[in-house]
Amino acid sequence: MSGYRPASAPWRAAACGMVVACALAAAPVLSAPYETTPDAAARDPDYAAGKQAMEKQDWTEAARRFAKAAAGDPDNPDLQNFLGYSYRNLKQFDLAFKHYKRAIELDPRHRGAHEYIGETYLLTGDVTGAEKHLASLRQICLLSCEELEDLEQAIARYRAKPQTQSR
Repeated sequence: MSGYRPASAPWRAAACGMVVACALAAAPVLSAPYETTPDAAARDPDYAAGKQAMEKQDWTEAARRFAKAAAGDPDNPDLQNFLGYSYRNLKQFDLAFKHYKRAIELDPRHRGAHEYIGETYLLTGDVTGAEKHLASLRQICLLSCEELEDLEQAIARYRAKPQTQSR
């Protein structure tokens, strides 16, 4: 063992410092808003029109335009999520669930789809379903993320309200 020398304490401290620095540098990336295809709306006029309709809360037009965009890009989880959101706001919960589930099937770590499907479960009185997606968000968001916080707050508000309807 003539060539072996144990690592010195200053070298170990420097290595630990690098690990911590890398973790801190990655933190903003881990908690940034999540979109798998941020440039998709720029490439597809129906996608862009769907987002504009969504901003105006014209849910019928948003659903129509997102459906057209999804016909050309059926494996886009963001489109599926936006379709689910549009249908949710139209109170068409079966269609909303269908599209949220498709978004999660395409991207199991899609934070927006987990948040929105959880909120939709609450709208239908299924807190257990919402909690399942809250648990998924806790695993996905290594640090806190907006979607996790929003769903936690929605579940807390749901539990604080007197429940007059049963599932």
